Amino acid sequence: MRARLFAALLLAFALGTAHADFTGVVVAVLDGDTVDVLVDRQPVRVRLAEIDAPEKGQAFGTKARQALAAAVFRNTVTVKEAGRDQYGRTLGTITLDGRNINRVMVAEGWAWAYRQFLKDRSLLDVEASARSARAGLWADSTPIAPWDWRRERRGR
Repeated sequence: MRARLFAALLLAFALGTAHADFTGVVVAVLDGDTVDVLVDRQPVRVRLAEIDAPEKGQAFGTKARQALAAAVFRNTVTVKEAGRDQYGRTLGTITLDGRNINRVMVAEGWAWAYRQFLKDRSLLDVEASARSARAGLWADSTPIAPWDWRRERRGR
């Protein structure tokens, strides 16, 4: 009896903490790595996992947002949820027509592989290829990683 109760509690806990994939329409693009996806008539803020795009006010920040908007705005996407960030946003990988949009943003030179939170190490190779091709932000001779830019801004 006790074992069954323990198993039931364990299953309930696992189901409560499991990540769920979801599908919805992108209704807003906030920057190069954050969108709002409409799910059941409610917007869900999604921070693209494992990448970091230039911030608003940073060189290429506007272009990164425009590139993400061109790729996903008003399209139905699938989000593979990977948890929540410190701000309560859903972390996820967005796919559209079988394409991994997180990877596309890095491949086209609009985002870095976010080393601090990187699980898919192949994104480093994708980033290196974009850098070699001087794609997107890599056209800049001295691009500043967003995490360095944010740290510098906080230090002021």
